[in-house]
This record gives sequence, structure tokens and C-alpha cells, in this order.
Amino acid sequence: MIDLTGQVALITGGSRGIGQATALALARAGADVAITYLNAPEEAQDVAGMVLEMGRKALVLRADLSEIDDAASVVEAVVEHLGRLDIVVSNAAGGGFRPLLEVDAENFAYAMNLNVRALLLLAQAARTHLSRTDGTRTRIITLSSWGAERALPMYGAIGASKAALESMTRHLALELGSSGVNVNCVRAGVVDTGAIRTLPGAQAVLDARKARALAGDRNVTPEDVANSVLFLSSALSDQIQGQTIIVDGGTSLHP
Repeated sequence: MIDLTGQVALITGGSRGIGQATALALARAGADVAITYLNAPEEAQDVAGMVLEMGRKALVLRADLSEIDDAASVVEAVVEHLGRLDIVVSNAAGGGFRPLLEVDAENFAYAMNLNVRALLLLAQAARTHLSRTDGTRTRIITLSSWGAERALPMYGAIGASKAALESMTRHLALELGSSGVNVNCVRAGVVDTGAIRTLPGAQAVLDARKARALAGDRNVTPEDVANSVLFLSSALSDQIQGQTIIVDGGTSLHP
């Protein structure tokens, strides 16, 4: 059983979907949890309530991680209120579903700032708190998606940002590994969340994914993705560095 007792985790975008499932999985394993939200205060408080019911500490922070100052403020608040920082899960994402040829400069900048630059700013702000010299490892875990590798309708700007995110994950692992920090990525396949339900033709996408699955007759859930984040948050993954783990039920293995 994975034991994260005594550790503090920050999950951005932790009020719903994969972020919520991750917050609860890490709390269940013993971690105190801080989550950020942007537009879902009630859902964020509900998640915090569930964490508190497990006997863990919880902190809820409103943050727009596309803004340059918010990442540093979030890290400072976590350390101030929870005393330390051991795990950073960069999950908050956005950008809107639209054809790439209709993406304007503002749309593109928002997707890149929230999905990529936020990770860089979080890593820079958290670096001194995550560095270890006692042989233990801390973690930065990023959340990517199918669009990092595949061309998907209405997903061009987000997909490009996710590809950049995976590259940044590898480069941060190269720069932070020697200071005791493991940096890895989880690339989720098609997951039935509220976000995907706003994509045109979402049900057809989910049905197609289910038909191609090689790991059972069901769709990937937020909990499936959270379990991989939990693994990467633990000492079981100490020798995994700079990698992208794909959680898609095997659908990307065949046409």
C-alpha cells in the first residue's frame, strides 16, 4: 500500500475531474492536500471537505495560473499554511475547443500560458521547497492528453500546448533530478469528464474509444488516471524520471 503520510501535495485544477480524483487519491494515501480552482468554488470546497473527513489537512486556493504571479503565490501559500511541499501535480488546463485556423493570438497565448508556462512558473517557485539532500525524492507530475501526439478535431491549440508540456517535463527532469526531484507526466487518453462533454461529438469519441480498448470493456475514468499519479507520487517510482506514462486502456496501440 502506498503511504504518503506526512507529505504535502499541491494539485492545480483540483476541484473536479482528474484533479479531484487525484486530490482524493493522495489524501487517501495519507497526504495533506492543497488544491487550486478558478471557476468552481463550491466544488473545490466539497473536495476539501472530503479530504478533511479522511483526517488530512486541506487548503483551497483560487488561482488563475495563466497569470504570471499566481504560481508563486500559490506555492508560498501552501508552504505557509501546510508547512512544506513534497508533490506538485500540474493539472489545471484549458484553451477552448475550436479549429486551429480560427485560434487567435489571445486564444493561443491563453492555452500556452495555462497549460505550459504555469508548469515552468510552478517549478521555479517550488524548486527550493522540493530540493532534498537526504536521499528522499520529491515529485512534479504533469497531466497531458492524447492531443500531444495525435491530431484531433477542434484541439489544435491545446494539443500543441500538451506536446510542449511533455517536452518541458523531460527538460525539468534533466535540470531538477540531481536535486532530489522526479519529474514525470501522465498522458490520459479519452476520459469521460465534464470537460470532454463540451467537445462536439463527445459521445461518438467515447464510444469509439471504448470499442478499441484492450484493457476491458469500459472507458478510462478520472480515478484510473489518478492511480497513476499516485504511483508517481510514491517511492515506488523513484527510478522513473522524465517519462510519460500513457493511461488509455491500450487504444493508442492500434489504428
